[in-house]
Amino acid sequence: MTNTQNPEALIRQPKRMPWLKWLRRIHAWVGLWGAALGLLFGVSGFLLNHRMVMKIPAAQMEQSQVELVLPTPPPADAKALAKWLQAYAAIGREPSKISTEPAKTVTWAGQSVQQPGQWRVDFHTPQHSLTAEYWVGNTYVSVKHQDANVFAFITRLHKGVGMGTAWVLLADTLAGGLVFLSLTGLLLWTKLHGSRLAMAGLGLTSLGLAVFVALDSL
Repeated sequence: MTNTQNPEALIRQPKRMPWLKWLRRIHAWVGLWGAALGLLFGVSGFLLNHRMVMKIPAAQMEQSQVELVLPTPPPADAKALAKWLQAYAAIGREPSKISTEPAKTVTWAGQSVQQPGQWRVDFHTPQHSLTAEYWVGNTYVSVKHQDANVFAFITRLHKGVGMGTAWVLLADTLAGGLVFLSLTGLLLWTKLHGSRLAMAGLGLTSLGLAVFVALDSL
């Protein structure tokens, strides 16, 4: 019995295999680049995804609050308050957020009461948070301090709390890598395994389950 093959297939095969080999190499190197970050985002994503439903107590923040006496004269504005806090607490970074609320009239116990303005200064790092609230006219400022445990530190990295532009761009490379791996993985699967019907069934099943769960939660 002689083994006959389609001549056109023999012509196409040498051209296809080098392309597949190149694609597999790129796929592997991109996967290696995102392996460490993927592990970090995977663990923190699991904790964030289940923190409400399963109430996983892994990520915790230890909180403390103090009242700090302001110098005389007190800071003239919220930015001056932020600079004073930086020097007082030896904070080596700029505030993450400075917000102010003007004085306003509110109704309390059936009477109109003049409420003073409020200044708020936030300092955030992945491991620590410091929030200062000051009511204009007081001689002190309320400062809340939070320390993250290991799991909270990981989840704050996931959300980019206290991180700069470099971290955001690095995380973007992981997101782009996942998109690339998904597309190249589909191409490799169809070229190496051939069954497009099975691929379509798996993809549509996964998409259908995601849509069903999302709609069911509405």
